[in-house]
Amino acid sequence: MIQKRYEGFLKTPCLWKGDTVSNLSQLELVSKSDKIDVTIDDSLRLGKYVERLVSFELKQQEDVSVLAENIQIQEGKITLGELDCLLIKDNKPIHLEIIYKFYLYDASVGNTEIEHFIGPNRKDSLTEKLIKLSDKQLPLLHADATEKYLTALGLKPKDITQEVYFKAQLFVPFAKQHMQLKTLNTDCIVGFYINKSELNNFSDCKFYIPQKKDWLIIPHTNVNWMNFEVFKNTAKDYFEQQFSPLCWIKLKNGKLKNVFLVWW
Repeated sequence: MIQKRYEGFLKTPCLWKGDTVSNLSQLELVSKSDKIDVTIDDSLRLGKYVERLVSFELKQQEDVSVLAENIQIQEGKITLGELDCLLIKDNKPIHLEIIYKFYLYDASVGNTEIEHFIGPNRKDSLTEKLIKLSDKQLPLLHADATEKYLTALGLKPKDITQEVYFKAQLFVPFAKQHMQLKTLNTDCIVGFYINKSELNNFSDCKFYIPQKKDWLIIPHTNVNWMNFEVFKNTAKDYFEQQFSPLCWIKLKNGKLKNVFLVWW
C-alpha cells in the first residue's frame, strides 16, 4: 500500500509554479525513481505521513542533504511551532514547509480563484493555509527561540532561503469538469465533486470509498466495488455526519473517476 501511496504522491503536481502565489517559492524536485523501501507508521495522520514520504524523496536526491526534520521550537515550556525541514540543496541552506491538501472549488466563497478553493468539509480553505504559512510558519525561522537550534546546525537565519513544497489535489463542480485555472496549476485538478441531488447521475456505476491515507492513491480497479444501492445507503451516514468522503467511481464504460461526495 505504501508503494501506491508514494506513486500517487509523486504524481501530484505542486499547486503553483515558482513563486506566483503569495511570493512563496515552490521547491523544485525531479524524482529519479518511484520505488520506496521504508516503513512508515500507518497510524500517522495524513499530513505527517506525507512528511515521511517527502523525507524519503529528499534523501534520494544527489544534490540534497537533509540536516533536520520536525524541529520543535520551544521557549521555556511553551512550544511555539515546528520547522518541517532544514536541508542543503546545491550548497544552499533551505527551510522547507511541506503541505499536501485537498481543495474543492466553490465560486460562492470569496472573490478570487484562490479564495474559491475550500476544504471538503468547508472547515478550512487555501486562503487560510497561505495566511498561516506567511504569518506563522515561515516567520518562526526568525524567532529568537529558534536561534539556538540553528546555531547547533551551524546555520544563521539570514543565510537560509525559505521554500514550500505545496502539493494539492483539486476538485471542481460536476458541471464544470473542464475548468482551466489562471493562477493555480490546472494539472492539480484530478476530479470533481457531487452532492446528494447529483448522486442519481451515477446509478449505473460502481463505487469505492478509500481510507483517508489512500486518498493519495491514483484510482485503480483492484478494490471491492459496491453497487449504487449499497453506496447510497452508506452515503446517508456521511450526509448525517456532515463529512465529505473521497470516492472512486467506476463508470459503465470502465473509466475511473476521483470524486468527492459532499454533504453541503
